[in-house]
Amino acid sequence: MSQTNALAAAAAPSPKESGAGQYLAFTLQDERYGVALTNVREIIGYAKPTPVPTMPSFMLGVINLRGHVVPVIDLARRFGTDATQIHPRSGVVILETAGQVLGVVVDAVNSVIDLSAEQIEPAPSFGAGVRRAFLQGMAKTETGFTVLLAVGKLFMAEEFATLAQTAETTELASTAAAA
Repeated sequence: MSQTNALAAAAAPSPKESGAGQYLAFTLQDERYGVALTNVREIIGYAKPTPVPTMPSFMLGVINLRGHVVPVIDLARRFGTDATQIHPRSGVVILETAGQVLGVVVDAVNSVIDLSAEQIEPAPSFGAGVRRAFLQGMAKTETGFTVLLAVGKLFMAEEFATLAQTAETTELASTAAAA
């Protein structure tokens, strides 16, 4: 490899830096979103979560996922819009980030898409309808734009801790009441 090619290769962003890779694409209130497949643990059908008192309006409650308490949120409410309307194609995407597991309600899961670095643009400073801090970028695909979410930024560490602690307390209380 020539010195010029070596320098160009060294200067090129790695796939992790560029955002290139596989994404789970889903629909939420007529918008197409994507999350890095590395953050997706699984996808399940919608089941009504058990409400948890004194939680933010975007938290729908908790579900029992094979013996583990998982907080479930309405991503649309988290973005500051109307609540997601549940219908037969609605589902819950189980995400994991920073050691925390969380379910997000979506209208429909569409597909897994492969994105190259060239398809991903920086997050716009206007017009996305979602706080810029939540965005990783915008992907150009054959079907239009897909808003790429930065899963780790959807929740601050304090919010994760509060959600997890409240979920565990609720589960312990319901287990004690059943006994």
